[in-house]
Amino acid sequence: MKREWKKIEAFDFKEILFEEYQGIAKITINRPRYRNAFTPRTTWEMSQAFAYCREAQDIGVVLLTGAGDMAFCAGGDMNVKGRGGYVGEDGVPRLNVLDVQMQIRRLPKPVVAMVNGYAIGGGHVLHLVCDLSIASENAIFGQTGPRVGSFDAGFGASYLARIVGQKKAREIWFLCRQYNAEEAERMGLVNKVVPFDRLEDECVEWAETMMQHSPLALRMIKAGLNAELDGQAGIQELAGDATMLYYFLDEAQEGGKAFLEKRKPNFKKYPKLP
Repeated sequence: MKREWKKIEAFDFKEILFEEYQGIAKITINRPRYRNAFTPRTTWEMSQAFAYCREAQDIGVVLLTGAGDMAFCAGGDMNVKGRGGYVGEDGVPRLNVLDVQMQIRRLPKPVVAMVNGYAIGGGHVLHLVCDLSIASENAIFGQTGPRVGSFDAGFGASYLARIVGQKKAREIWFLCRQYNAEEAERMGLVNKVVPFDRLEDECVEWAETMMQHSPLALRMIKAGLNAELDGQAGIQELAGDATMLYYFLDEAQEGGKAFLEKRKPNFKKYPKLP
């Protein structure tokens, strides 16, 4: 199906495309010449886009993908890798893709990786931290870090092991092999594999299904699923969502009203359920 994605005009991005279609945002890494490897500018632009998606009331689901038909993302661009990280236009080395990983985890809306080719290295971790991954039949997955003097001992290791198991995660990292889409589906790395020309349609269908469900329920279950692995930061996110829910209750409103009205709150009228 041919659909009209509308550019989100609030930004003038150079290395990503940021579009919307009927409540679905699509963030596309737009560096196909480099197999959509990211630079500090790419990840900064992605961060701005995810921040917008968090605040936008009309956005229900976010798709993350790469431009073209060769790659989702091939990780960090080795052409700008220097001492201390990836060197941006200001000459400062950074690893700001780690901030993007956390944004994806903490975004209170589902994020779907639309994997349209190579998801390698840091690109593999990007699809990993998305809530769902749908891959085209030409998708290739794997790690390269130890081959090029790099690694991801964060989500790229711990969350990977939660998905595929400790032994398989060590194989993926220690051997740096590549796995096709069918192998990735078998090990639980992706939710579904479809022909390339069906990839966007499938992702949009999944997004439309999720948007028919309670957004608050989706938010809470995402926070709950993340909380254990994310430790105290995950518990904080879950607790923050619970606080938001509490503020909708008359019981919370009573406390605030009583303060403003300079009286004692009457909490006795609210139930103490078992």
